[in-house]
Amino acid sequence: MFEKLKKRGYQILTLHHAEAILTHDMATAVTEIESVLEGASIPAEELVRGGGGEGELTQRLRRALNVEYGWKKHNFEIKKIVDGVEKESISHEIDHVKKFPAGTFALEIEWNNKDPFFDRDLENFKRLHADGVISIGGIITRGESLQDSMKEIVSAFAKKRGIDTLSDLQAYYAPTARQKQLIERAAISKASFHDGWANAFVSDKFGEATTHWRKLVDRVHRGVGNPCPLVLIGIPKNIVLV
Repeated sequence: MFEKLKKRGYQILTLHHAEAILTHDMATAVTEIESVLEGASIPAEELVRGGGGEGELTQRLRRALNVEYGWKKHNFEIKKIVDGVEKESISHEIDHVKKFPAGTFALEIEWNNKDPFFDRDLENFKRLHADGVISIGGIITRGESLQDSMKEIVSAFAKKRGIDTLSDLQAYYAPTARQKQLIERAAISKASFHDGWANAFVSDKFGEATTHWRKLVDRVHRGVGNPCPLVLIGIPKNIVLV
């Protein structure tokens, strides 16, 4: 399962009979997700450019899932009614949902959020599965190899582009006063602007408290989201084009 992605270095973890469900009931879901991710790539420049909102890779993946395969955003609304009186109403918005003949797949992409978003996603999946409205939940995030290589990737980008001073960064983003201080201190510590900037930048933007593989796996191993069947996918470092 997901053999093409595994060959490209993607991490795949299936839990709570998810593999059996996909094999026997939703083989098409595997094919579609694999098709979207197999050719995914991200120029290193996209990692360092400023700007809020979703990253460009996430936008590309969302468009492919939505437009090409019909994985639509959906808001599940669950109401508790007692003797005709509504006592409780809870809604769960999922970014990518697709109904297949044998069940429904809910999927989230967490490229670079704060890591508590994993708790939200997994608890949503747990509740929706318990209520019988989804069969399986999935999360795509930065894989371990990518997370561990971020500083190396950014440093290599800086060397290739000749980024040797704070002013050179203006072509890509405008560091705040706080960020400039961090970069200057790190450049002195590392005895290299390239390595200092990479260390400060990655720690600030893609730090351990953001969404990546280890944070996700730690949660599912503690039982968060249990017993909803889950598919976890980690994006590898080799999708980055330096």
